Amino acid sequence: MSQKNESGRIFITGGASGLGRALALRYARAGWRVCIGDIDTVRCAEALSALQEQAPGSRALTCDVTREEDLLAASTWLKQNWGGVDVVVNNAGVALMGGIGETSMDDWRWIVDINLLGVVRGCKAFTPLLRAQGGGQLVNIASMAALIHLPHAAAYNATKAAVVALSETLQLELEPDKIRVSVVCPAFFRTDLAKNMRATNRELEGMTKRLVERARISADEVADRIFAGVARGDAHILTHREGRTAWRLKRFLPYRAYLAMARRQLQKVQARMQRKPPLRTN
Repeated sequence: MSQKNESGRIFITGGASGLGRALALRYARAGWRVCIGDIDTVRCAEALSALQEQAPGSRALTCDVTREEDLLAASTWLKQNWGGVDVVVNNAGVALMGGIGETSMDDWRWIVDINLLGVVRGCKAFTPLLRAQGGGQLVNIASMAALIHLPHAAAYNATKAAVVALSETLQLELEPDKIRVSVVCPAFFRTDLAKNMRATNRELEGMTKRLVERARISADEVADRIFAGVARGDAHILTHREGRTAWRLKRFLPYRAYLAMARRQLQKVQARMQRKPPLRTN
């Protein structure tokens, strides 16, 4: 299916802000009909206003990915009003930083319910519709944290790694139904991560925010790369060159050599994050 096809229909969870909003705008500019789902009704209204400037037929639905009924309702709405959907992006997610001894079980349940089970619910809710219409595409947003596991982020890493495993399973399972499945693994990019982040201490919270704020690439650039990867039907979409390099090194180096390299890189990042940015002058 051509990305320039004006009849293209896409649904994006977490579409009111961050990467979800950037993706929505990217598809709207390409002439697609865009429907976003989000739990934040205020941001949903703001995002919809921006979307309708590009694609007047855009829609926004209240959608909490921890509620299967919300995703089933979105699937029903799309079938009844647009005759179906071509691409479903399971994007909604949250961040959690903390060591294994400090992260509470409540926080583990919170992040698993959103980052993993939210994607499971999205795939489960839309698979019957995609099967009935003869195909389509699921796009699951994971992270480089699914492939490269930094310390003090076990809960986040585990949920994102599970999204990769889920996606790779569905790539084979749904292939006979002509349903393609892509999993996206971006590294750090500039976005409003702090809005949905928990951390066990201020140091971890501050370092994570600085990594995001100082990232070289924006959410719009990541959206462009995802757009291209989805058009190609890529099974794995790794949006950052340095991420692709790190993943290859992990796969092909002896693990002890990889760990030694990873420790050195982590020390460099920590040292850089501890430096205060230069003062701005007029």
